[in-house]
Parts: sequence; structure tokens; C-alpha cells
Amino acid sequence: MASTLSQALGALDEAKVDEEVRGELAAETPALSILGELQEGMRLVGEQYECNEYFLSELILASEIFKNASALLAEGLAKQTDNKLGTMVLGTVKNDIHDFGKDIVHMVLESNGVEVVDLGVNVPYERFVEAVREHSPRMVGLSCLLTTVFDDMRATVDALAQAGLRDQVTILVGGGPVDKKRGRLCGGRPVLRGRSGRGRGSQESTGGELT
Repeated sequence: MASTLSQALGALDEAKVDEEVRGELAAETPALSILGELQEGMRLVGEQYECNEYFLSELILASEIFKNASALLAEGLAKQTDNKLGTMVLGTVKNDIHDFGKDIVHMVLESNGVEVVDLGVNVPYERFVEAVREHSPRMVGLSCLLTTVFDDMRATVDALAQAGLRDQVTILVGGGPVDKKRGRLCGGRPVLRGRSGRGRGSQESTGGELT
């Protein structure tokens, strides 16, 4: 059964989520355990979305609640993350200004030992190339929320290939409109979990070490 914290996030009860996180921190619950409850809450949100009980506005609200709650865990997560799994360059592709999903991926990967270089939103193709050259990441994560930017996602992958960097990294593509077919057409490995667009992919690319 989901915890009170998970259920509060699933119900989009921001005040209750804040209360529960602060209470668990005061009780010295490990930050990673609390993050796991928040992830479970986001899974509940995803289920509601897949059943057409929640829509895009609810997803964005859930993302904001998750981000605010996760910020309370930052210090504790930094202390608990000793096993470094490598580096990921992450960003929302050119012509898309949405960070829904991207920020959640950032927090989850970072808490599991991945150093994340977050380039933000509306990232030019060349900026991804520069970041890969500078940071030598193991993975590159391309995020989008708009169906109109699939060409930009593909162009980002092509830019990495033209720079001779494509074969040096695993490219993960994800976001609400990304399915397996579209992800492959964009030239990356799709990260999917139903319509909520979160889940499998990053774990596989790190040898199954991420949760």
C-alpha cells in the first residue's frame, strides 16, 4: 500500500506533501527513502493520466510539487550518494521550453549517483555538442513535450553524429509524446512508461544500477 506521502502526491495535495516530507526528515528518515515515496507518488499520477483522470495541467502541477519536495531533500541526498555511475548531459531540445519530466529525471538520476549536466530548455543543437566535448558523458538525455520538435530532436542527434561524438554516448529520448517508434526515428533510445513517458531506458543504459 502506498505511503501517506505517496498518496498525497498522487492526490496533488501540495500542503500535505510538504508536511509529510518535513515530518519524515525530522524523524531522520533517509532522504533516499523519502525520494522513493515521491517517485511512487509520481507513478500514481502517471496512472491517473493513463486513465484520463488527469491531464497535462495535472502533470505539470505534480512536477512542481515533486520539485519543491525534492528540494527539501537535496542536502540529505548529497550525503547518501557515494557510488558515482558516470555523467549525463540533459536538456529539453530546441524550440521546446517545457521542463516537465526533465527536472524529475535530473533529480532521480543525481540521487542515484549520476552526475547530471543540465543544459535547461530550448537548447541549441550545438550546445549539446559542446557539452559532450566538455564533459565526456556516458549518456545524453533529450527531452520534449511538444510533438512539433521531433525534427529538432533528430537534428540534435545528427549534430552529435556530424561532430564524431554519436558513438561515444548512449542517447536517451523521452517526454510525454515520445513512444518507441518516434524515439527510434529520432535516433535515440526511448525512455518510456506508458503515457506518462517516464521509466525504462536510463536504468538499462547504466547496466541496471539505477532504480
